[in-house]
Amino acid sequence: MDGKIFKFLKQLTENNTREWFNAHKEQYDEARSAFLEAVAATIQQLSKTNPGYLHVRPADCVFRIYRDVRFSKDKSPYKTHFGAYISTGGRKSPVAGHYVHVEPGNSFLAGGVYSPDPVHLKAVRAEIYFNPDEFLAIVNQPDFVSFFGELSGDRLKNPPAGFDKDSPVIDYLKFKSFVVIHAVSDEEIFQSHFPDDYIKILEAINPLNTFLNRGIANKLDETAY
Repeated sequence: MDGKIFKFLKQLTENNTREWFNAHKEQYDEARSAFLEAVAATIQQLSKTNPGYLHVRPADCVFRIYRDVRFSKDKSPYKTHFGAYISTGGRKSPVAGHYVHVEPGNSFLAGGVYSPDPVHLKAVRAEIYFNPDEFLAIVNQPDFVSFFGELSGDRLKNPPAGFDKDSPVIDYLKFKSFVVIHAVSDEEIFQSHFPDDYIKILEAINPLNTFLNRGIANKLDETAY
């Protein structure tokens, strides 16, 4: 990972104002360009096992650094991280994909589908409900568990309507998102072997994404998305 990214983000964390940002726009542009290059390299590597990524543009995956502060008590105008959601439709896609988050002291790799709309959420739950053995084999696979532990995110207190509460996957059906996360320390990011390690970690998400997207695809086909 290019040191320009971390240097800029650390400075931004300490000076999160429009005045400082505008005065250091050149450093931001350099850091963003370096992040785009890293995302491009990630897409190239992941496309070997995710052919749908072949024509994905890095710029379509990277999120804006500007925060939406309209409904937030925190009025800091800028995010203190760079993030990219890599999927067949880029950051706005409803399908499961891979996420890269770079932030001093809080970097991580993630994947799955985050906060799907109600239609796609129900489709994913149905896919899990009707294929419990296949789903459990994915999330209980030893490498998967060692990288990610368990699914992350908010969940319902009670089972969702329409699903048998005695299902072996009922606890998973309570999730509102289906996301896995692997935290990465600052030290790891700058180790020489990290580029190979982090592609291996992201590729470990492939079986989960394939499973989730099978359910989502059924609804996308129905609505001619």
